[in-house]
Amino acid sequence: MLQFPSKIQITFVVMKKTGWFYVAAFSLVLTVFFLSACSGGKTADNDDTEVETKLITQAYPDFSADSAFDFIRQQVDFGYRIPGTAAHKRCADWLYSKLKQYCDTVYYQKATAVTWDKKTIPVYNLVGVFNPTAVQRGVWSSHWDSRPWADNDTVRTKDPIAAANDGASGVGVLLELARQLKKNKPKYGVDIVLFDAEDYGKSEHENSYCLGSQYWAAKPHKAGYRAQFGILLDMVGGKDAVFGREGLSMQQAGWVMDHTWAVAEELGFGATFANNAVSPITDDHYYVFKGSQIPMIDIIQHDPARGTFAHYWHTHADNMEAVDKQTLQKVGKTMSALMFNPPINIQP
Repeated sequence: MLQFPSKIQITFVVMKKTGWFYVAAFSLVLTVFFLSACSGGKTADNDDTEVETKLITQAYPDFSADSAFDFIRQQVDFGYRIPGTAAHKRCADWLYSKLKQYCDTVYYQKATAVTWDKKTIPVYNLVGVFNPTAVQRGVWSSHWDSRPWADNDTVRTKDPIAAANDGASGVGVLLELARQLKKNKPKYGVDIVLFDAEDYGKSEHENSYCLGSQYWAAKPHKAGYRAQFGILLDMVGGKDAVFGREGLSMQQAGWVMDHTWAVAEELGFGATFANNAVSPITDDHYYVFKGSQIPMIDIIQHDPARGTFAHYWHTHADNMEAVDKQTLQKVGKTMSALMFNPPINIQP
């Protein structure tokens, strides 16, 4: 019997069927793109020279991997960001202050949730808004809490982990993007949402993960909130990380993923944003779509050779040594280009 990471809640049959479907769907997209390129890619004098279509037509801000790395380090320095602890609250307050420093409007969403082991914990979702009056909007998200247990380790399995990559890396990228957006904003609305209590779960307990995104999807920071698309960053700082086409993302927002991967390819990052199919993963994007119908994709590190996440996932080795600035630069530059060349008004 296949063993899946604890975040993946599917059967082998579903994986095979959806995997076949996504590969077939992706092949179709490529075929349609090829045909359209062949039919319209000629020069005015009708010779055989093809015109290359560019997705990145708008200038976008620089991205500093050094700055993103420092934002990650500052989160880790607070200690274990476990809901209900003093370190968790201090980090939440710091995240709020950073978003307030950069964004037009900031929300500090406070709630409570009941965990799989019947504990009531505080949940803090932090939301930074650019261009609050714009109708067209995009959500850019990550989770900021850390896992309370090193359940994939071989030692001290009941002790918490630093979670530098699994949580802090995505937040570090988003904070650096927010820092850049303060100086130069796109015309549409950008909402940066930092979800809490994503990693306080057990695979044998249904819906025990992603408690912060479950709450936000049901009760967003603004009544009647709507966005055209969403991007989730999860584990985006690992050395030599590869981000495949995750199954639920293809199912609920394939057009967003197609556009994002094409932007990465145009930047020369095709080997990092790979076209291999990844089994559906239950992550924050699943609950956002389920609760709000906002089509969101998950950019998540997945090791094709291992068939699972990185070797340090949910272990004590997920510390600052697991974070690589080259990966942060590739992800951050792709996200910056995507923010200013977004997948708006292209959905099928």
